[in-house]
Amino acid sequence: MDFEDSPAEAAFRTEVRTWLARNAEPAAADDAEALSVFSEAKGEEAAMDEARRAQRKLAEDGWAAPVWPPAFGGRGCSLAELMIWAEEKSRYRLPVGVFEIGLAMCGPTLMAHGTDAQRERYLAPLLRGDEIWCQLWSEPGAGSDLAALSSRAERTDDGDWLLNGQKVWTSGAHYAQFGLGVFRTDPDAPKHHGITCLIVDMSAPGVEVRPLRQMTGDAHFNEVFFTDARVPAGNVVGEVNGGWAVARTLMMFERAAVGGMTSPSRAVQPLLRLARRVPRGAGVAADDAIVRQCLAELYTLGRLFDLTTARVRTALSKGGMPGTESSILKLAAAQLGTRAAESGLEVLGAAGVLTGADGAEGGRWVEALLGAPALHIGGGTDAIQRNIIGEQVLGLPREPAVDRDVAFRDLGKAMGGAAR
Repeated sequence: MDFEDSPAEAAFRTEVRTWLARNAEPAAADDAEALSVFSEAKGEEAAMDEARRAQRKLAEDGWAAPVWPPAFGGRGCSLAELMIWAEEKSRYRLPVGVFEIGLAMCGPTLMAHGTDAQRERYLAPLLRGDEIWCQLWSEPGAGSDLAALSSRAERTDDGDWLLNGQKVWTSGAHYAQFGLGVFRTDPDAPKHHGITCLIVDMSAPGVEVRPLRQMTGDAHFNEVFFTDARVPAGNVVGEVNGGWAVARTLMMFERAAVGGMTSPSRAVQPLLRLARRVPRGAGVAADDAIVRQCLAELYTLGRLFDLTTARVRTALSKGGMPGTESSILKLAAAQLGTRAAESGLEVLGAAGVLTGADGAEGGRWVEALLGAPALHIGGGTDAIQRNIIGEQVLGLPREPAVDRDVAFRDLGKAMGGAAR
């Protein structure tokens, strides 16, 4: 494992640091985003205006999506360079999280499977921040098993598609202009083979977005309902009934994005600062033996996470591709983020029950704990990550899949239940 930048990577890091120092505001030491693996995308109009301005500046200088090919407005950076960019920009305030799904997942998927017309129409506005994208994936009956999705897309006489059904847990759907979604187009095919990927105009008639209020009080996730919502024939991405290949591509980019996330070990430093000033007995919380053990455990988990990240970077810098390390990072990040929030309340003691303006540091430690369950679900559940690690690292047998070759409409009968 190599902890040092190569000469080329060192030069790239210097270029990144120079640009950021000239064009971005350093993040505050108590930046609340350090407590979350997934930065919360805010939808208020003032915040959206700020995000668009920041995104335009990044796009002007080629930093909006560094890994994109130059032909599409990127820099053609390697994934190792992308990780360097993510490390350095985490020290600055760049409030552009609302574009992340589009830039890291939807845009690259359109490059891989979209038509020339689709790339020309959608990629440049996405890069500039003129349009925001969401991912229309999960359904009430198809979360971890995405191929079990039942939302339908039926072809009309003129070749367009009519959508009916429901998606859920759609991040940012309430402010997105477009969504990349997968829909059932052939119920007579096995579940992985009768799916088509479509670009959906989120303002089209028949598309209804209902925000889901979370325990934190935010409404970042949404339900999306389709009632005879029309999608033009030209919005098919990839092949009709070949949408599973498109879905796998997007999921690959989603896993790769894990390596570009801000390290959750950043939460250790604000927690240490908190422990050194919160009263506890005759001293401060940092003097308490139980709190110190809690902090030591968190620091150790953070170092293990960073070392695993270094393994990924080493593989990338040598021309490899991240494999199961991405699942390990995703699982570890969720555990670390939750443990950091729990440790914050351990440090605060009884004061940890206070929220909002009454709570320590604006109640952000309570909010972090209430938001922690999402870390174990978004981007692939802990159970899915453990399956990947078990099968691909430990060599354990694959999960049984008795429904793999059964027509979708017969799945209920094949599983001993009622037909769908």
